[in-house]
Amino acid sequence: MEAWDAIRARRNVRQYTPEPVSDDDLNRIAEAGWRAPSAKNRQPWDFVVVTDREQLQELSTVWQGAGHIASAAAAIALVIPVPPNERRKVTDQYDVGQATMAMMIAATDLGLGTGHSSVGDQDKARAILGVPDGYLVAYLLGIGHPADRPLKPIRKPNRRPFDEVVHHGRW
Repeated sequence: MEAWDAIRARRNVRQYTPEPVSDDDLNRIAEAGWRAPSAKNRQPWDFVVVTDREQLQELSTVWQGAGHIASAAAAIALVIPVPPNERRKVTDQYDVGQATMAMMIAATDLGLGTGHSSVGDQDKARAILGVPDGYLVAYLLGIGHPADRPLKPIRKPNRRPFDEVVHHGRW
C-alpha cells in the first residue's frame, strides 16, 4: 500500500479476527514507532509488545475504553518516564502521539487494524507489564486483523469539513 493510501485507510479497529500477527509484522510496527520524530531526539519511549492472551485480557481492564485489547492478536504498550515538569510532560505526550501514529500507519500498510486506548490504572498496568516505578504506561495500541471489513482508503471520512478545518495565512 502507498503511504497516502495507508493514511486514508487507517481507522480505529476494535474488533479483530483470532488470526495471529507475525513477529516480523509486530517488529516492523514497533520499528515505525522507534523511527518517529521526537523533541530534541530524546526518544522518551519504550515499547512493550504483548501477545500472551492472559496478559491481553488483563490489560483490557486498565481503562474503560480498553476492552478491545482482550480480543486483539497483540498490543503495544507505550511507556514513558514520569515527567519531571509540565514542559516535559507536554513534549513527551506529543512524541508518544507521533510514535503511535507511525505505528498505526505501518500496521495499516500491512493490512492490520489498530485501536488505541488510554490507561487509567497505572499500578495495575505496570504490574501486568513489569514496568518499573518512575514510568507511566501512556497508551495501549491493540493490533490485529480487522473482523468487520478490510482496510481500504475511506472516500468520505466522518470528519469536520476540510474547508472549516484548514485556514491559509490567517484564521
